[in-house]
Amino acid sequence: MRFVTKNLHAWLDYPVALALIALPFLLDLGQTNPLALTISPIIGVAAFLLTVFTDHQFGVIRVLPYKLHLAVDLAVGLLFLALPFALGFYGLDAAFYWVNGAAVVIVIGLSAPESEMASA
Repeated sequence: MRFVTKNLHAWLDYPVALALIALPFLLDLGQTNPLALTISPIIGVAAFLLTVFTDHQFGVIRVLPYKLHLAVDLAVGLLFLALPFALGFYGLDAAFYWVNGAAVVIVIGLSAPESEMASA
C-alpha cells in the first residue's frame, strides 16, 4: 500500500510549503503561544527551499537526494507532533500542528521506496 511516488510527492511539496507559510495567519494561530504563529511559516520557507533543491521533477537546483528530502520531511512531521506538548499549545494551535504532523508522517509511511518508483 505504498503508493506515494516521488512524482506525486513532488506535486504536493510546493502547495504544502505555501500552506505552512499562510495558514497560521489565516487561522489566527498563536492564541496559546506566539510560537504557534511563527514556527510553521519558518518551516514552510525551509520546506519551499528544500523542494527547490531536491532531485525530483519540480526541483529547480537538483542537488539534494530525494531520500534526504523524505528524512527531513519525517523529522518535521515528528517535530510538529511534539511541539504542542513541548510548548504548551492547545486548542486550534495544537490541532494545527498535530494534523499537519500526522499528515506528513502518514505520507512518508505511504511513500514507495525509490527502487519501486524506478520501475513504475
